[in-house]
Amino acid sequence: MREVAVVGVSMIKFGRYPDRDVSQLAAQAGYEALSDAGMTMKNIESLYSGNLYQTSGSGQRILQQLGQTGIPVVNVANACATGSTAFREAYFAVASGAYDVVMAVGSEQMGKQGLLGSRGDPATSLEGRVGSYMMPAVFGMAGMEHSRAYGTKQEHFALASVKNHFHSTQNPLAQYQKESPLDEVLNGRVIAYPNTLLMCCPTGDGAAAAILCSMDKARQFTTQPIKIAASVLTSDPWTDRDLTLPDINTLTRNAAKIAYEQAGIGPEDLSQVELHDCFATAELLHYENLGLCEEGMAGAHVASGAPWIGNKIPAKYAEDVAPFQDKTYKPKTTAVVNASGGLLSKGHPLGATGVANIAEIVFHLGQREFLEFTFAQADRSHWRDGSALQIHPVSGHPRGRQGAPTVRFARVRGRCGALLLLEFGERFGDHFRHRQRFDDVHQIVGTRRVLRRVARVEIGVGDDLQRDQHG
Repeated sequence: MREVAVVGVSMIKFGRYPDRDVSQLAAQAGYEALSDAGMTMKNIESLYSGNLYQTSGSGQRILQQLGQTGIPVVNVANACATGSTAFREAYFAVASGAYDVVMAVGSEQMGKQGLLGSRGDPATSLEGRVGSYMMPAVFGMAGMEHSRAYGTKQEHFALASVKNHFHSTQNPLAQYQKESPLDEVLNGRVIAYPNTLLMCCPTGDGAAAAILCSMDKARQFTTQPIKIAASVLTSDPWTDRDLTLPDINTLTRNAAKIAYEQAGIGPEDLSQVELHDCFATAELLHYENLGLCEEGMAGAHVASGAPWIGNKIPAKYAEDVAPFQDKTYKPKTTAVVNASGGLLSKGHPLGATGVANIAEIVFHLGQREFLEFTFAQADRSHWRDGSALQIHPVSGHPRGRQGAPTVRFARVRGRCGALLLLEFGERFGDHFRHRQRFDDVHQIVGTRRVLRRVARVEIGVGDDLQRDQHG
C-alpha cells in the first residue's frame, strides 16, 4: 500500500439552495478543491461521489459541470457515512496504486425535509411497542438511559446546545449563527425528551470535496502534504440488545480505542474536538465514548466549562450554569468541543458531512493559527445496521511551511459516523484562502499563536430532525 496525501479541500456553506441543484453545489466544491490543490480536472484520474438521496449518477452529473474527461466514477451511499465512505474509497484507490490523483465529493440537497429514521425489520422492530426507531426518539432514549444510570439532568444536555450555539457565532459557514441561552433551549418545543427543538440539528443542502494523491505526486503540488496514515473499517459487534434496542456507544468506543492506538495519542492529548452532535444528548454520550471524561461524568464535564472555548463558562452564562456544576469535578481533559458550533448550528446534509469534516481538518492543519488547540470533528455515531466504521490516522505537516512539526490525524467513521484525531505542535503559517472565521476565533483564544495539538473528531449519527427556524 502506498502513502496517500490530501492536497486540496473545499466546502460550501451549508444552508438552503432552492435555486441550484445538488450537482451544481457539488461542482462548486469540486472546483474550489481543485483550485486549492493547484490542479485542473485534467489531473483527476477517478471520482468518488457520496450522495444518499440521489446516489445513482451523482458523480456523472458532477462531471457534466466540472468537465467530462471520461474518468471512472464510483457513486457511494452509506447513510450518514456516505461522504466519508466516498473519501475512504478514494484513499484506497490511490493506496492500491490504481490511480495517482483522485477526487472525493460529498453532497446532499435535503431542503426542509427531515430524515428521521426507519422502522427496521418487522421481525425485531419495536416501533410503536417499546419506544421508536425514529432518530429523535433514539437519542431521546439514549439520553434518558444515561440519566437513569448517572442522574444526568435535562439541563446538562441542554448546556451542550447553549455551548455550540455560542460557538457558532464565530463560524460564518454555520447555517445558524445565533446564541441560545439555557432558558430558551429548555423552553423550546419538546421533540423527544430530553431534547427540545434547539437540541436537534437542522437539515439542509451542502457539498464538500477533497483531492487525494500519492505522496510522490503530492510533493509536486505542495511542500507540506498531509499524509493519511491508516484506514480501518469495522461494524457493530454482536450484543444482546442490537436487534431490538439501538446501541450508539459500543462501536464508537471501539473506534476511538483503535484511533488513539493508531495515532499514538490518548484523549488527554487533545486540545480541541469537533464531534457530531446530531442531538444534544449525543454530544454528552460521546464525551464518555471518546474518553474525554470518566464514565457517568458527561454532565459534570459540560457544566465545568472544560469543553467550552477558553475552557470556562462565559460570564454571561455563569449564573445559569452554576446550579448544575459539580464543584468537586476535575476535568480529565480540557479539549474544546465543537468550536465550529457543531451540527446543532452547522446542519447536516447527509452525504456532504463526511467530506466536509475532512475539509475542516485540512483547513485547520494547513492555514490556521490557534492557541494550544486541538481540532477534532465528529460526524454522527449511528447504530443503523449495515453501516461501518473507518479510521484515517494522518501524519504530515501543515501545508505551505517547511520544517513544520509532525501532524497525526485519525479519522474514525462509524456506522454513520467518524472520528478524526490530529496532533501537532508549534505555529503554522499560511493564511487560509477560503475562510476567515479562524481570524475571529483567534481573537477569542488569544494572541499567542502557538498550536500545540490539533485534532478533529468526527462521529456520525443517523438521521436528523427538520428545524424550520432557529430561535
